[in-house]
Amino acid sequence: MTQPEIRSTETISSGAMTLEVLPDLGASVLNLRAASGRPVLRAVNTADVETSSQCASFLLIPFSNRIRDAHFPFERQDVQLAPNTKNGLAQHGDVRNRPWTVTRASDSHLICDFDSRKFSDMNWPWAFTARVEYRLHGPHLDTTITLTNADTQDMPAGMGIHPYFERLQDGIDPALEFDAPLTYDTDERQLTVGGSREVQPDEDFRTPTPIGSRQVDQTYTAWDGIVRLDWSANGKPTRALVQTADNVYSHLVVFTAPDGNLALEPVSHATDAFNLAAQGVAGVDMRVLSPGQSLAGTVRITLEGQW
Repeated sequence: MTQPEIRSTETISSGAMTLEVLPDLGASVLNLRAASGRPVLRAVNTADVETSSQCASFLLIPFSNRIRDAHFPFERQDVQLAPNTKNGLAQHGDVRNRPWTVTRASDSHLICDFDSRKFSDMNWPWAFTARVEYRLHGPHLDTTITLTNADTQDMPAGMGIHPYFERLQDGIDPALEFDAPLTYDTDERQLTVGGSREVQPDEDFRTPTPIGSRQVDQTYTAWDGIVRLDWSANGKPTRALVQTADNVYSHLVVFTAPDGNLALEPVSHATDAFNLAAQGVAGVDMRVLSPGQSLAGTVRITLEGQW
């Protein structure tokens, strides 16, 4: 797919934060900064951005993460997608590098819409629409996604948000904390190989723990919808960040990016959930939307302390 030319940036702000969004590149977040100018999500130079992967955050619709061999069965259909990774997977849906339409833009509120029927080369056999709302208020950024089946047949569905947080603040590696007692085993392509299991001690972040030198690419479930990053200096709190997610986001992906930043991705299903569900694996949370039915949820980022 030819990458769209990036024509404009939409900017909204509150007293605490400023958000920059690229509607023409998947309505992806270019930057999220505190009022002081400090990056909240990883700092991005506009001139360096060619795809959403280089942005600070992007949207995962109509599925998140990876699908094994870009293939899955669904309701007596054999669904074959076009692989979009070097190792033959379909990954991260098919909206993140496409243009969205700005429907509303005010000082602190931005709405962008997407309709798959406008594109002849969608890598998804069902028609769907999507909406993202970005709203800044006080120390909060709310991101609300709505995915709607616009087809005449039932559609498998999932969604997520892929934010990269600026990890080092004043040279401090933050303590990561979230309550998720279950995780999954994966193969060499980071594909889930069965149902969830209890976390091992080195995978458990129910007690605040810095990532340190670990390389993490792991999906958690039975998550309570709250994840916290806490930067403290000499035992004294300086700043923290809390990300909360609606119940539809039943899974959390934790990924240490090659650039050193940390992705904390609220997603609605396990990696390769469509194939796992077809195999009868429980708890992977594949959704099926009837024609006209929607899947929706909000993720909130809240700043605490001295930003």
